[in-house]
Amino acid sequence: MLEGRCRRSYWHAGDPARSYHARHRISEEDLFENRLVFGDNLLALKALEQEFAGRIKCIYIDPPFNTQQAFEHYDDGVEHSIWLSLMRDRLVLLQRLLAPEGTLFVHIDSNELGYLIVLLDEVFGRENRASVVTFKQGAPTGHKAINPGVVTTSNYVLIYAKDKAVWSPNRLFTGRERDTRYNQFIENPHSDFSQWHLKPLTSVFCATHGKKLNELKKTLGIELLEEKLNEFVVQHSNQVVRTARPDYDAVSEAARSMIDRSVARPLETFLLEREGLSSMYFRGGQRLIFYREKLKEIDGVWIAGEPLTSVWDDLLSNNLHKEGGVEFPKGKKPEALIKRCLDLCTNRGDWVLDSFAGSGTTGAVAQKMGRRWIMVELGEHCHTHIVPRLKRVIEGEDSSGVTAASNWRGGGGFRYCRLAPSLLQRDRWGQWIVNKEYNPEMLAAALCKLEGFTYEPDTNHYWKHGRSSETDFIYVTTQSLNAEQLQALSEEVGQDRSLLVCCAAFRANESRYPNLTVKKIPKMVLQKCEWGHDDYSLNVANLPQSPKPAPADLQSALFDRDTA
Repeated sequence: MLEGRCRRSYWHAGDPARSYHARHRISEEDLFENRLVFGDNLLALKALEQEFAGRIKCIYIDPPFNTQQAFEHYDDGVEHSIWLSLMRDRLVLLQRLLAPEGTLFVHIDSNELGYLIVLLDEVFGRENRASVVTFKQGAPTGHKAINPGVVTTSNYVLIYAKDKAVWSPNRLFTGRERDTRYNQFIENPHSDFSQWHLKPLTSVFCATHGKKLNELKKTLGIELLEEKLNEFVVQHSNQVVRTARPDYDAVSEAARSMIDRSVARPLETFLLEREGLSSMYFRGGQRLIFYREKLKEIDGVWIAGEPLTSVWDDLLSNNLHKEGGVEFPKGKKPEALIKRCLDLCTNRGDWVLDSFAGSGTTGAVAQKMGRRWIMVELGEHCHTHIVPRLKRVIEGEDSSGVTAASNWRGGGGFRYCRLAPSLLQRDRWGQWIVNKEYNPEMLAAALCKLEGFTYEPDTNHYWKHGRSSETDFIYVTTQSLNAEQLQALSEEVGQDRSLLVCCAAFRANESRYPNLTVKKIPKMVLQKCEWGHDDYSLNVANLPQSPKPAPADLQSALFDRDTA
């Protein structure tokens, strides 16, 4: 028996009930090109390669962690070397799909972390490793807290650039708690700066409420009091300041002069204006620093922020189980995590790919953020979780996750796709023939994909099933063509055009028709297969301890899609 699978695939009419478009167009930016693929992700990635190689701006994957545990929607236990081999096959394809300036995010825990880093260094290049992020996903509470030793509350996100030389991530900031060092308040900000009066922040805040601090603590409670105080500070960030003693020997001569003057006249404020830089204020030998300089706009809200670091400890979600309206125990990731990844390296309209879709978080977030997306999932939860979740997002019925932060109101749609059956099968005599499940349209679309043509049937010319240029076309038929039929085709095509003819067989000397290239379908398909592989799945349940070659029917990496 021949062993192997065809490298390429195509899209064809599939299950209209599972594709979905918004009932009402929300805006001109609504995106309908998104694709949800049901099937093995390696075959899916191979199928995507021809159309999307070098086009995907961001890839986020959350593969099985290989923890040797069984979960509700998949088993997560496989021999270590097999897991690495399966991952390598997929990472090689993901690397090809990424745009030159693209970014890969791989979510993993400590179980395979070190080995996966080495593998990614091999595939992407160590020089393209951008960061190893520690992601805090829990707290040391519950049963974890009673275990001896170190309590695990984190896992990791590995970030790789396709080419770090052209990689240009966006600058991000994360919110932080109020900096209590900013404890002074300029009471008269509209007066000349030299006459500013400073008062303790808390006294001014309490005065606005007409109560003393202890009274407010009793009335509001500590948490609400801090929330109100934080709001007050943000609203008056041009008046809230702290003092900091400058390094006298490190500052400029002009700054030292201002420091000396402010020491001599401690009740006055002095200004040093700097060309191209922010102004500096001095009082009593110290510099005044405004709270406004700490504020960053994050998700449309001005809050105290700092540059994004490699420790992500601010994305905990107490309501994670409610996000998207689906339950996915121990497998769902916060929408805020995916949003951060997309914020870091994408813009509106960019393509995002997740080949381990899980509960569909990546697609849901990408849809809300105006990115185009592709997700691949083999499990039945593709239908029970992902499809319903995406429908709610598209109709604007999902208010959870990053909906508010993305100002999402609904819109767009997606096409549901699935892996098609083998293109070829053996007849009862053992000969390769076209699978009877393929109608003429499916066959034409498949061979267009295999030969690198765009499938575009022409209603006026029966032989124009697809094109690769303005003058180069493809014609697919299961008939056997004779010399007379080929001669008629050649005359109709004309000298200024060329035609690839794919047929079951032909009886003629093809050299007589210089504008035709004639190929037999079974043979041309077999030549595009790769050999020596009998299993492409990443089904981690009950895999053998070592690979055992076994005969397999020839498979084609073909897709099925709804074109509605």
